Amino acid sequence: MRRLAAVVAAVAVAVAVAVAGCGSVRTTGAGGGGTAAASASVPAAPDPTELLRQGVADHDRLFPEVAALGCASARPTPATTTGGTGTAPAAPADPWAAKHAENSMYKQMAPLNPADRCRGEAHGKRIAAAVKARAGTGALTQDDVRAVLESLGYPRPSAEVQLAGDQLSFEVTIPGTGPCVGGRVGATVTVEAHGNYLDGGCTEPKGGH
Repeated sequence: MRRLAAVVAAVAVAVAVAVAGCGSVRTTGAGGGGTAAASASVPAAPDPTELLRQGVADHDRLFPEVAALGCASARPTPATTTGGTGTAPAAPADPWAAKHAENSMYKQMAPLNPADRCRGEAHGKRIAAAVKARAGTGALTQDDVRAVLESLGYPRPSAEVQLAGDQLSFEVTIPGTGPCVGGRVGATVTVEAHGNYLDGGCTEPKGGH
């Protein structure tokens, strides 16, 4: 009986040691050894180049007519200071004007690279043509403009339509690649490609500092 009890005790100790050691890994270093808790492996950060490649592939699959233009190989064009390009204007020399410009920084947009400009202008043309065609049937409502955008492949939330007074406006984030395409619908239809606002997103922020 004593021998049986001793065997049972030895087994219990072995089980306890095994349980206590679960989830740990023993490592041996220059000093002779040590035990460190196992840690979950940290996933590698996404490769920006690969994300861009995937985004372009998704875009080209959704919009083959734009993809056919070969915007990925577009070359730089002379920079302008219009709001559609997102190019920041030069800082004014007058101190008061400089302060006013600083307070309006939230309205600044990121500049467009050649590929984004090419895609944005191409999307702008197809949007403008479709909205003008729909406007030819009568006055447009928010639902009308939203339906046009959705039919072109710009569903919510990538496309937003707003009404301010009697002025309809919309902002579209081009799926997969960007950039932004904004427009106004009234007596005429105006559409313009632009970069993201520095505060984020395609819609102009309501206020700054």
